[in-house]
Amino acid sequence: MRERSMSTRIEQLQAVLAPLVGERAVSLLDSVGELTLTVRAQGLRALMTELRDRDDLRFEQLIDLCGIDYSTWSGEAPGASRFAVVVHLLSIRYNWRLRVRVFVPDDHFPVIESLVDVWPSANWFEREAFDLFGIIFDGHDDLRRLLTDYGFIGHPFRKDFPLSGNVEMRYDADERRVIYQPVTIEPREIVPRIVREDGYGDLGPRARPAVAQAAPAPAAPSPASPAAPAAGSTR
Repeated sequence: MRERSMSTRIEQLQAVLAPLVGERAVSLLDSVGELTLTVRAQGLRALMTELRDRDDLRFEQLIDLCGIDYSTWSGEAPGASRFAVVVHLLSIRYNWRLRVRVFVPDDHFPVIESLVDVWPSANWFEREAFDLFGIIFDGHDDLRRLLTDYGFIGHPFRKDFPLSGNVEMRYDADERRVIYQPVTIEPREIVPRIVREDGYGDLGPRARPAVAQAAPAPAAPSPASPAAPAAGSTR
C-alpha cells in the first residue's frame, strides 16, 4: 500500500511538471521512486523561480546543490557537456522531492546562472561547486573558494586533477613560516596487487588432514595403604 501511495504521488508530480517545463526539459525520469528532471541551461533561474512559486508545486527549500564532472563518459546523455549541476528540492507543503540536473554548456569555461536570488541557501553550495569543479555561477556576489587554501591552483574534484595535487605545503625552519613547493611525492601505482597461493579459492573436494589419535588417559592411582605405625608408637 505504501509503495502504491509513493508511486501515485510521483505520478501526480510528474503530471504537474510535464506541461510546465515543456520544451525546456531534456528528460523527466522516474527511477527507483525518485523523479529526475534534466533541463537546459538557458532560462534556468526563471524555471527555478516557477518551481518555487507555483501553488501546485511550491518547492520552497533547496536541500543541496553540487557539481558533476562526467569527463569523457557520455553513456547516459551522448553528446552532453562535461560538467553538470544537480539541485535537490523539497516542497514542504506537498512533501514532494525533486532532483533537477542541468548540463553546463562550455567545457573549458563552464558558466551557469546562480540560484542565490531564488534560494539563499544555495550560497555556500555554489561556492563549493566553484571551488571543487571550477563551475562559474553568474550572479553570485561572493564567489570565493570555500574548502581549499588561498592561492590554490586547480579544482580538485575534476577527473583530470592529479591525485597527489600540484603543490604541497610544509614549515620552513629557516624562513620560520609555512611555504608552498612542488609536490615531492613520486607517482605510484595505487591499485593493490593481490598475490594468492596456488589453488586459492578452489572449492573442489579436499582430503581432510588425518586426526591424531589421542593417547589413552593414565589409570587412576589406587588408594594408598595405611602407613605402618612408627616403631615405639602406641595406639
